[in-house]
Amino acid sequence: MPDTATRNPPKSIVPPAPKTEATAPAPSAPQAEDWRNPRAQAIPEGGFFPDKVQQGRYGPVFPKTVACYGFSIIAKIIPGSEENFYEHSRTMEKAIAEKPDTLAVLKLHYLRWNLFPINGEKYFQYIGIFDTDFDKYTEDAVSLFGSTGLSTVFESLEGFPKDWNTNPAAFVKFVRDHHYPSFLEYGEYPYVSADEIKKALRLKDCFETMLNQMQ
Repeated sequence: MPDTATRNPPKSIVPPAPKTEATAPAPSAPQAEDWRNPRAQAIPEGGFFPDKVQQGRYGPVFPKTVACYGFSIIAKIIPGSEENFYEHSRTMEKAIAEKPDTLAVLKLHYLRWNLFPINGEKYFQYIGIFDTDFDKYTEDAVSLFGSTGLSTVFESLEGFPKDWNTNPAAFVKFVRDHHYPSFLEYGEYPYVSADEIKKALRLKDCFETMLNQMQ
């Protein structure tokens, strides 16, 4: 009779791999700046990537992310000053309507201002997305408001330095002290600057004009 052991050799027995405890992935540090694919980016608590911390003029530099640079400031307003914020928003609207490049030095994408109550007290939130680093933005803001004669809405915040227009360091410290870093940011077109977006839109206009001329 045929040897069944030869026809059906035993299967080798591989011992199971030892079980290991799952560990959380390390926070994602900034990668190559590629706008072609949307990106979401988890940011460590505190707003800095441990292996990428750089020192700036006023302390560690908050990093560029897939949503460019930015900050979110939350601070208590001076009681009774709420109308100042709405008045300032109208002043800014008028100034930019009359001179569209009023804020050009700040390299902004967007600003969003909010007022909201916490425990019966009113707080202000300033969200800005821009293309310069954190410290340069605040220094440029001091220079801008000083040269244009425009006040800053921060003047109605508790603890804001009264000498802000001659003391950029105090201005920056206030902003840093009241900045709440993101822990997640998303970019549909990561790392793209406001200037690059406007160039692309101008190119689009040129193509549309050319195609219209050809019809």
